[in-house]
Amino acid sequence: MQNQKWPKTFPPLSEEQKRISDDFMAYWHQVLPSKYNIIEEFNHSYPVKHAPAKFIRTLEIGAGLGEHLKHESLTLDQRKNYFCLDIRPNMVESFQKTFPDVKAFVHDCQQPLAEYQDGYFDRILAIHVLEHLPDLPSAIREVYRLVNKQTGVFSVVIPCEGGLAYGISRRISAQRIFEQRYKQSYGWFIKREHINLADEIMEELRPYFEMMQQTFFPFRFIPVQTLNLVIGLSLKPRPVPLKPGE
Repeated sequence: MQNQKWPKTFPPLSEEQKRISDDFMAYWHQVLPSKYNIIEEFNHSYPVKHAPAKFIRTLEIGAGLGEHLKHESLTLDQRKNYFCLDIRPNMVESFQKTFPDVKAFVHDCQQPLAEYQDGYFDRILAIHVLEHLPDLPSAIREVYRLVNKQTGVFSVVIPCEGGLAYGISRRISAQRIFEQRYKQSYGWFIKREHINLADEIMEELRPYFEMMQQTFFPFRFIPVQTLNLVIGLSLKPRPVPLKPGE
C-alpha cells in the first residue's frame, strides 16, 4: 500500500499571509543571532565540529541569510566549492549581497538538483530545515544521492518540536515577536512551518543514513527530547538504502 502521509498538504496562503511568511522568516534570521546567541552558537558550531576530514565541496540547504557561513573557517578551495540554496528569493538576494563570492541560488530542496552528479558533495548541511519540509522523504532521497557514499557526511540540526522545553521557549521568543510585529495569531504560521516532529525526521533518515553521532542541547547528558531544545545529528550514507521493514 502506498504511504499517503507524504507529501503533507495545507490550504493555500493568502497573498497577505505569503508576504508575512516571507517577511518573518527573513526578520527572524536577523533577530536570532543577536537575541538568542547561545542556541545559535550550538546550531552553527555543531556542523563545523563534525565536518568530515579533508572535505572540499559543501552544500547547505535552506541557507537563509547565510548566518552559518560566518561560523565556517574555510580554505580558499573550500569556499570556492561552498554551495547554498534556499526556497525564498528574498533570502537568496540578501545572502548574495553579503557573500558575493559564494554560489547561492533559489531552489526547493525537495526537488532534484539535476545539474550535480551522484556523490558530488563531501558534506551537506541542513540546519533547522528538515522540520519545514512537506515532502521530507523526497528531500532526504536527493541528499542521499548527492552526498559522497564513501566519506560524505550529512549534518543536521533539528528542534525538539512537540517537547515541553521547546514549546515554552517558542512562546517567549518567536511567537511573541511574531504577534507583536503583525498583530495576529502565530498559529497559522507555525502550523505550516514546523510540520515534522523530530521522531518523524529520524524515521525518514534511517533507511538512507546511519547515525555517527548525536548531541542534545542544552542538556547534552540528558538525551530526552522533551527537556531539550535542539538535536545535532551527524549521519553517514548507507552503502545501499534499507528495504522497507529492515
